[in-house]
Amino acid sequence: MGTDLIRRAYREAQVGSLDGKRLDGFAIVFNSLSVDLGGFREQIAPEAVDRAINEGSDVRALFDHDSGKVLGRTRAGTLTLKKERRGLRAVIEPDPEVSYARDVLRSVARGDISGMSFGFRVLVDEWDYEGRTPIRTVRDMELSEVSVVSWPAYEATQVDARNVAEALRSLDAFQKANPVRSRDWYETRLRLAR
Repeated sequence: MGTDLIRRAYREAQVGSLDGKRLDGFAIVFNSLSVDLGGFREQIAPEAVDRAINEGSDVRALFDHDSGKVLGRTRAGTLTLKKERRGLRAVIEPDPEVSYARDVLRSVARGDISGMSFGFRVLVDEWDYEGRTPIRTVRDMELSEVSVVSWPAYEATQVDARNVAEALRSLDAFQKANPVRSRDWYETRLRLAR
């Protein structure tokens, strides 16, 4: 698997203000399919976040994936991550004395900003060729950050070419390890396209 940081945002991953002082939302929604990411779709399995939860990973909460705009951090106790049935819940306690944090709190309270996203490195994934488009399921990952974002839908998220290339390398490795399944998938796809 790769070392490049991947960022993803889901339409269902939303954030709101608990009390004007804290932010609460789902940074990851489990088993939610992405749009086509260049020949494949992706979903995050519930067990993919276990490493971050069980090992107490030092995860940061950012605004729009900007490492210069830290809103909270697990190690500092200002970001709490909790695995729930729906996904990974994030409760962030930004410092209202910091101008950008105050701006984010206000924008979320007004409803101007309502999305969440996350940054990760894939450790274990698997591929499914049953449908017209391969589906990559991330089973384990290193979670580095969760973000409050202005554009929460996959369609509006810019996927770095390196991230797509890494996933395609993983798809290629799977295809080489499973040539019969890969051939069957492509033959089926060609038949359906006719």
